[in-house]
Amino acid sequence: MKCTVMGAGAWGTALASLLSENGHQVTLWAYEPDVAESVNAAHENRRFLAGVPLHQQLQATSDIEQACTGAEFVLFAPPSHVLRHVAAQSARWVPASATIAVATKGIERERLALMTDVVEQEIPGRAIVALSGPSFALEVAHHLPTAVVAASTDPVAALLAQQLLSTSAFRVYTQRDVVGVELGGALKNVMAVATGIADGLQLGFNARAALITRGLAEMTRLGVKLGADPATFAGLAGIGDLVLTCTGSLSRNRSVGLEIGRGATLPEVLQGRETVAEGVVTTESAKALAEREGIDMPIVRAVHRVLFEKQPARWALVELMTRDLKGEGE
Repeated sequence: MKCTVMGAGAWGTALASLLSENGHQVTLWAYEPDVAESVNAAHENRRFLAGVPLHQQLQATSDIEQACTGAEFVLFAPPSHVLRHVAAQSARWVPASATIAVATKGIERERLALMTDVVEQEIPGRAIVALSGPSFALEVAHHLPTAVVAASTDPVAALLAQQLLSTSAFRVYTQRDVVGVELGGALKNVMAVATGIADGLQLGFNARAALITRGLAEMTRLGVKLGADPATFAGLAGIGDLVLTCTGSLSRNRSVGLEIGRGATLPEVLQGRETVAEGVVTTESAKALAEREGIDMPIVRAVHRVLFEKQPARWALVELMTRDLKGEGE
């Protein structure tokens, strides 16, 4: 099939190369002209996925019309804060018959929309799939075993994404719970910032385990309120992605928390970073969404206080531990 990947960060590049390896005609759209040039000339994304050889047939461009025209499968993978803009710019060129997948993880800050909702609003009338799960781009690019979920209310679209993307090292499961899959992929980044802060404070493995477990409870509460299946949070897009992002050394969100726990300020941590740590943006939108829905998310609030309200990290963790005692299921 003719496939397009919109967004040439590490994740988009890894997925584009994977699709190309599966025998599809793939165009990778890059916002940065030097990235497109690097992919075409050296078969490497030297800016965002340096040192990883890409499939020889993968082509890149910075021209949206060229990227989207005639595409049968369009996969969006830009950072969450620019997804709406990229989708809007692509809308006139995406064929009406195309299936769309969204691999971006996050909650839109302004409208509190999920990523598939953002794309559907800008490019209506197409079947849309959410792709999520525990998947570091570098490991996918190196063909290390990975399992993810393709979720859609259109089972034919989910099956198509599964067939296009699956390899002997990249296993794709289908799902119908788009809301649960998307919330799992977005909220786990906030929990990874929290566990990074705890690790930076050297609070120990017990604290890390508690934050991951209670973080999962918060994610599930919000998900159920928004109509998600609670079982989704026990799967790849829930606990799977949560554990990976909270513990893996390749996690950008955990590394942000780690530096803050060691005493750095958020501007100091973000200065000079070219890659996006989605947990920072999602902390604001998750807090606003929880407040809108009347859901108690104390870890999200604590991370927000540390990142945006200048509360010392250790104080925020102390407040979490000294909240009113209650039953685990409350």
